[in-house]
Amino acid sequence: MVEELGFGSEVFERLEREDEAIARRVAELGCPRCGGPLYRADYERQPRGALVAPAAEGSVRRHSLCCGREGCRRRATPPSLRFLGRRLYVGAVVIAASMVALALQRAGAIRAATGVPARTTYRWLDWWRSAFVSTEVFVAVAARMVGVAIEFMPTSIVERLPGEKAERLERLLEMLAPITTASVVDGSRFLRTGS
Repeated sequence: MVEELGFGSEVFERLEREDEAIARRVAELGCPRCGGPLYRADYERQPRGALVAPAAEGSVRRHSLCCGREGCRRRATPPSLRFLGRRLYVGAVVIAASMVALALQRAGAIRAATGVPARTTYRWLDWWRSAFVSTEVFVAVAARMVGVAIEFMPTSIVERLPGEKAERLERLLEMLAPITTASVVDGSRFLRTGS
C-alpha cells in the first residue's frame, strides 16, 4: 500500500521549490504586523519520513521570515507544503499513514506498513475528526467536495481529488498549507499564482 504512494526525492524537491516560492511571495508583502521588511530566518527541522517517505528526511530547512524593523522583529512563517505545523513527521506522512491506519486498523499492521507508531496514527486520525473539522480549510474542502465523510478522513478527501494517488496527496498538502502556520494570516492567498 505504501509503495504505491510514490513519495520519492523528486516529490520533496518539488515541494521544497513550492515552499521557497511561497516564502518569496510572503516576503514581498512585508511584515503582517507593521509593514517592515522581512528577512530570511529559516530554521532547522529534523523531519521524519518513516517508511512512507524516507526521502523527506533530507529536507531540513523550514522557511521563515523575521521583521527587520527595530521594535517589531516578529516572525512570519509562511505556509508550507512539506510541514504540517509542528508535527515531527512531514505532512505527506501524516496523510498517507492516516490513510493506511484507516485501511488496516490493527496497530501492528499499521506500524509494519508505515514505520509510524500506531498511537501516533490514532492521534492523527483523532485530529482529522475533531480539530481539523473546525478549521476554515475543512469548511472550504467540504463546500467544494460532496460526500466527504469525517470518519474516513483524509481518505474521503483524497479519493475525491483528480490525478494519480501521489498527485492527489500533493493537492491535499496544498489545501492544508494555510493551517501550517499561525503567523501569516490568510496563508492560502500565497498558494495562488499571481498573488
